[in-house]
Amino acid sequence: MKSLREYLVFNTNSRVEFRNISPEVEALVEKSGVQEGLCLVNAMHITASVFINDDERGLHEDFEEWLEELAPHEPVSKYRHNRTGEDNADGHLKRTIMGREVVVAITGGRLDFGPWEQIFYGEFDGRRRKRVLVKIIGQ
Repeated sequence: MKSLREYLVFNTNSRVEFRNISPEVEALVEKSGVQEGLCLVNAMHITASVFINDDERGLHEDFEEWLEELAPHEPVSKYRHNRTGEDNADGHLKRTIMGREVVVAITGGRLDFGPWEQIFYGEFDGRRRKRVLVKIIGQ
């Protein structure tokens, strides 16, 4: 069995940001040499997410607006978590909604996506260094 563990590192320019990381993950699958297996992609921070969806125009703005309606950033005083001196309670909630990780099958040395599927990193408390774990196992 082969395996590869690598980290993608991001430093986003804004508090909330969505980034298509499929090309980076696909490059790691190729580097691993795995032809048949699984690829785990995990947001290693509790205010960040990894999810699969379409890279369709406008969709990320829709996600951002929808999440802000569900868990608005302000007023920060509305969240008990923020009483500790933090201002990111909404980021924790948004991460819970969007998910922590994805697992994608590897078939023939490639990510076995459905039509239009791509892997995205979602940041909800950005402007600092964050990591994403990519773990690939198989043969």
